[in-house]
Amino acid sequence: MTPQGAPASGGPGRLPRVRQNRRVPIHPITDPDDDRIADYRALTDVELRTRWEPPHGLFIAEGELVLRRALRAGYPARSYLVDAKRVDQLADLDTGDAPVYAATQDVLQRATGFHVHRGVLASFRRKPLPVAADVLAAARRVVILEDVNNHTNLGAVFRGAAALGIDAVLLSPSCADPLYRRSVRVSMGEVFAVPYAKLEQWPAGLDQVREAGFTVLAMTPAPDAVPIQRLTPAQRERAALLLGAEGPGLTAAAQSASDVRVVIPMRRGVDSLNVAAAAAVTFWELGRDDFA
Repeated sequence: MTPQGAPASGGPGRLPRVRQNRRVPIHPITDPDDDRIADYRALTDVELRTRWEPPHGLFIAEGELVLRRALRAGYPARSYLVDAKRVDQLADLDTGDAPVYAATQDVLQRATGFHVHRGVLASFRRKPLPVAADVLAAARRVVILEDVNNHTNLGAVFRGAAALGIDAVLLSPSCADPLYRRSVRVSMGEVFAVPYAKLEQWPAGLDQVREAGFTVLAMTPAPDAVPIQRLTPAQRERAALLLGAEGPGLTAAAQSASDVRVVIPMRRGVDSLNVAAAAAVTFWELGRDDFA
């Protein structure tokens, strides 16, 4: 039976013929309001997705590379939603009980609210977050983020952490969700590779970091801060790099709770970098001996 509101045969939303794969049964979707794809509705509405995804224990992955990384990291898939012209990209996957839905670009755009140019989406179940103590016990270097609520910056920090030797990420209670679609996409799925946890008490939770043997390094453009390259070997050994949000930077309370205030020396009167750029520079500096 044709779902209510489905485009007429031959119209712009007509679903192309889909080749059925023996391992991946395909379920055609012709109505953007089909309840089977409710997980994917209005993906560009940040407020709505924030209210919907964490309480329902799910997140959305965009792009074939990202969804494959989520699967390798052990996140169980709820469903897949694919451009009908790209279903063969999933032909080798064992999708288990997760249905694969296929739709035209028109239907995808009307359902999600944007042009799904990567052609592949997936809904995954979240895993329980580890506690901060367990994350710290397994790490040598960590980054701590205060009030970083820009999803693009958050994803970029995770990608830099994975590439440049940071073992874990700790988040203040007001940070953005690392599993929000944009964060996942910008990180290229590295949010699945780098362990993270929340410090529920802020900034008191920094005492827990220090008690675990880390030196808390607060990044600030303050003129009396220590240039990053002048940190002592002891300060570098088990470093917990503390970064604030774009614009306001770290709060005074967070800086007061740190061990050392640190600055990246700059030229031409520039006082600061984007938080993700600053993170990458500092990650490399802290771990440069690892690359020798």
